[in-house]
Formats: sequence, C-alpha cells, structure tokens
Amino acid sequence: MAVFTNITHEQLSAWLKPLNLGALVEFKGIASGIENSNFFVTLENNHIQTTYVLTIFEVLTAEQLPFYLDLMQHLALKNLPVPRPFADAQGQLFRPLTGKPACLVSKLDGADTNAPTSAHCASVGQTLAKMHLAAQDFTGTQPNLRGLDWWIEMENQVASFLPDHIATLLTDEVATQKAFFATPAYTNLPSGAGHCDLFVDNVLFANPQTPAFIDFYFAGVDKWLFDLAVTVNDWCIDRTTGELLESHTSALLNAYHAVNPLTSADYAAWPYMLRAAALRFWISRLYDFYRTRDAQMLTPKDPAHFERILKCRRAQPQPLWIAL
Repeated sequence: MAVFTNITHEQLSAWLKPLNLGALVEFKGIASGIENSNFFVTLENNHIQTTYVLTIFEVLTAEQLPFYLDLMQHLALKNLPVPRPFADAQGQLFRPLTGKPACLVSKLDGADTNAPTSAHCASVGQTLAKMHLAAQDFTGTQPNLRGLDWWIEMENQVASFLPDHIATLLTDEVATQKAFFATPAYTNLPSGAGHCDLFVDNVLFANPQTPAFIDFYFAGVDKWLFDLAVTVNDWCIDRTTGELLESHTSALLNAYHAVNPLTSADYAAWPYMLRAAALRFWISRLYDFYRTRDAQMLTPKDPAHFERILKCRRAQPQPLWIAL
C-alpha cells in the first residue's frame, strides 16, 4: 500500500477548514496507487457524515496540477461520472499540505472489479467515447507526460538492469514507436484530453452499466486511439497469457464506435497503438521495479505482465474491429 507522506489529524483538520465542508471525523490511507498518497476522509456537517478522497501529490508539481483538476471539473460539469474537485473561497482547487500540493475530491459510489465481463467492457467503451467528445472544448494543453519522450528517457535508465534479450526487445520497440510517431498516419489521428490510465482499478461500478472514472493524474492530451488501446489492453485480456479476449474487445470497441465512430486511419494505426500502450506501462513498471522510491506502503507491480502483453501484440497484430 503506497502512502509516501504521513499526516496528522491536526494537520489535515487545519487544511480542510477553508473548504467549509465540515469537521474532520477520520481519515485512512488507500491501498491502490504508487504515484500519490491517497486517503479516504470523512467529514461531518450538520450531523451528516460524508466521505471524500484526499490526494497528496508526490510527483506532480503545482504547475502541472491545474490541467488534471480543471479537466475533472470540466467533465463533472458536463455530467460525466468523474470525481469533482472542491475549491476554497478563492477558487483554489489545491493547496499545500506538509509542503506538497493536495486536493480533495468527491468519492464516487461503487467498487472496482477484478473480473470484468463484456457488459463492463461495453459500458466503459461507451463512457470513454463520451468523455473524449466532452473534452473537445477543454482548453488545457498539457501533453501526456508518459509519452514517447518519457519512454526514451526511461529506456536509458532501466536498460542496464535488464538481461540482454529483454533490453533488446525494449530498444527495438521504442525505436519502432519513434519511427511510427513520425509518420503522417500517426500525426493525423484525432487527439484530445484523455484519461491515459483507464485500468480496471480506475473504474468504479454500482452495477455493470454505470462506470465512474477515477484517478485522472496521468491524463494528458494524446491520441484518442492511444487512450482506447490503454483501456483495451487492461480490460479485454486473458490475464495469464496477455491475449485479447474477443468477446470483451468486441464489446468495448463496438460501444465506443457507436458514440465516437472510428475510421480507416484508426484501423491502420491500431496494431501500433496496442503496442505503444503496452510499452508505456511496461517501461513504467520496469522503472518502479528497479528504481523504487522509498514508501511506507509500496509493492511494485510485476513488469513481466506488460512484457507478455507487448510480445503478444508484436507476434499477432490485432485488427481494430472484431465484430463491428
């Protein structure tokens, strides 16, 4: 469980006062996440207790945060099922807590699932398409900070830890993606603000038809198709082999396509986007595994999982449409 920053009841109570949401009852660390310190925070106002989510940002800076919080606010005001950040009287969505930026957001109903069905996948695909369209008029411009430039930088930092055959695979895929990103086929794909980390543990369900998207702190302006590929690579796979499940993939893509139609250009780029999405998280997990930060509660995720997925996508390029 990752909590990098310890806080006291007194520190948090003082930080919460400008929000005027009530008196602090209790707080506790949240197990998921390896980039931020997250807590459930229960407040009482007029004898009614409400639970929120507090995030203390360990990596993101005060200069970067407005993009993420403004995007969440933009989507929430368009009735998308995302956490809404709370501002103080001056309109500030985040303020320092123990010297680090922190924010409080609404806690959404439901729980994540570790066994998604095709019904879950369909509702996620539909909601992701709605989110992409809803963000078209969002004015934030921050790129995906875990994009190609970061892959190249991280390759240099982790390659020396890897066996030769694994380092060769990493180098080859980074080079392949660098070449593809330079082509008109990539450049002309539609882009906009996306979640870029829509894994199964970042979606909550009250029932399979009502997904709520959380944890937007890897969001960025990127190709919609990349955001879709990240989602498919986690929601639609056999978790032992990394292979795509036809029923799940078809459900998610059909539902997305019904709201935000995909094109022949998307079709051509899809195999590369699935590989790019696998590469992004393989590199991230390699870095966390070999160069782990100290933390009170942290278990690095297995990099071999996304290594398997990348090998699958390289060996058997998947068409965009399975049942469209």
